[in-house]
Amino acid sequence: MSGPTHDPALYRHRDVVPIRRALVSVSDKTDLVELATALAAAGVEIVSTGSTAQRIAEAGIPVTEVAQVTGYPESLDGRVRTLHPAIHSGLLADLRLAAHESELAAQGIAPFELVVSNLYPFVETIASGVTGDAAIEQIDIGGPAMVRASAKNHANVAIVTSPASYPQIYKALTLGGTTLLQRQRLAAEAFAHTAAYDRAVADWFAAEVSPVRSATEADAAPAGFDVHAELSATLRYGENSHQFAALYLRSGGRGIAQATQLGGKEMSYNNYVDADAALRAAFDFDEPAVAIIKHANPCGIAVAATSAADAIASAHERAHACDPVSAYGGVIAANRVITLAAAQSIKPIFTEVVVAPGYEPEALALLQGKKNLRILQLPADFSRETVEFKQLSGGLLVQDVDAHFAPFDSWTLAAGPAADERTRADLEFAWRACRAVKSNAILLATDGASVGVGMGQVNRVDSCNLAVTRAGSRASGSVAASDAFFPFADGAEILLAAGVRAIVQPGGSIRDEEVVAAAEAAGVTMYFTGERHFFH
Repeated sequence: MSGPTHDPALYRHRDVVPIRRALVSVSDKTDLVELATALAAAGVEIVSTGSTAQRIAEAGIPVTEVAQVTGYPESLDGRVRTLHPAIHSGLLADLRLAAHESELAAQGIAPFELVVSNLYPFVETIASGVTGDAAIEQIDIGGPAMVRASAKNHANVAIVTSPASYPQIYKALTLGGTTLLQRQRLAAEAFAHTAAYDRAVADWFAAEVSPVRSATEADAAPAGFDVHAELSATLRYGENSHQFAALYLRSGGRGIAQATQLGGKEMSYNNYVDADAALRAAFDFDEPAVAIIKHANPCGIAVAATSAADAIASAHERAHACDPVSAYGGVIAANRVITLAAAQSIKPIFTEVVVAPGYEPEALALLQGKKNLRILQLPADFSRETVEFKQLSGGLLVQDVDAHFAPFDSWTLAAGPAADERTRADLEFAWRACRAVKSNAILLATDGASVGVGMGQVNRVDSCNLAVTRAGSRASGSVAASDAFFPFADGAEILLAAGVRAIVQPGGSIRDEEVVAAAEAAGVTMYFTGERHFFH
């Protein structure tokens, strides 16, 4: 059987299409009554379903239930409503073709010139924590079918998927109908709407079927994937003033991109990058913690002192003390609500961004007094990512986020005496903190606070020298963490000469014996973790 003939000579001009009949079925009922009122005033017949029809009727506006059109009642708890030839023939008939027009007339079916439909709130439902059958019930079937049918037939039908487009319809009602250009643009929006919806459903199903994959599984890597994100803001520029940049929000995202700005100048590209790096560092700890970031690297990470009267203020003061020079113009992230005491600690320091789960009212008022300070509040359902992407020419690299932390009891004592309780705590802190530092990473710490950081160098010796130089006299008596093994003893010897009391590193070098011998000769404790934390 062949399809319809599409000889251009058979088509009639339908640039402006008057709106005589509209199908309205929406989950987002913003301005619904206003829309229905405008349609009714223009003499448009409104056909509707379920709660949408009820809302329109309650407003005293004439409405025809879909069941009256189809002759078939809504069934299966509303799963079947509009999936009927009497509806879809009215949506898909191409009235530029005389044959389609005649066929509708023969079947007693009236066409629709306007469809207003937005889909079940699937993304909002799963974001609230709903799972299983309750989430599946929010997968719309009839809605996407109506939207796609109308968008395909945009030569004859205007499809509206957002209340933001209602003003276009109000204007069209006064001008005699919708134009072809309007309908084309609305159709493009509609296809984007259903594509994003389907992507959200597919991503949720993939996570439900296999929320955690082992790297050893044969099917650990999916054959393909799509990432959908919608434009949130055009930024002033990118990393440099000559680069274009924009912020897009990923469907289902709950991170720095979804944070609410409570004060300060517009966020920049670099602000977002640094703020995300700061969150990575601060939220790596269960205890109250603060990280200060400059150019995506930590210049201070600390947890609160055990005796502190105000935990998050203590954490900030200790993080800032690591490298006050580099902290100038930095980005601060806290994993607890910013208190008034913490705000008082932050205020005197020139800071680009502060990001936290929340702010005490007095603290927020104090920080808002600094007109240039960008103040971000994380979404209430903030969640750290489990997968990360890195763009490279022609493709993407995908990996699990580095969230593994080998507990102290799994470490191997390689040199020196076993750590006492204080040293153990410092080694655990340093090992956790160093994975927020760009490789090659060396971090010195004392009593739950970094005192020197060496990062991003092309050899470990330079990173050791940087960490020791920045720590100064504080290097003596500190502990050191190295994100990867020492390929030679020279890097470790720099730390030993500076007076560190213990070192934690992955081990695994062919020259481990030389490194261990240097630690033994200095009487310094050294542990191997058996894991590394490269961060490029």
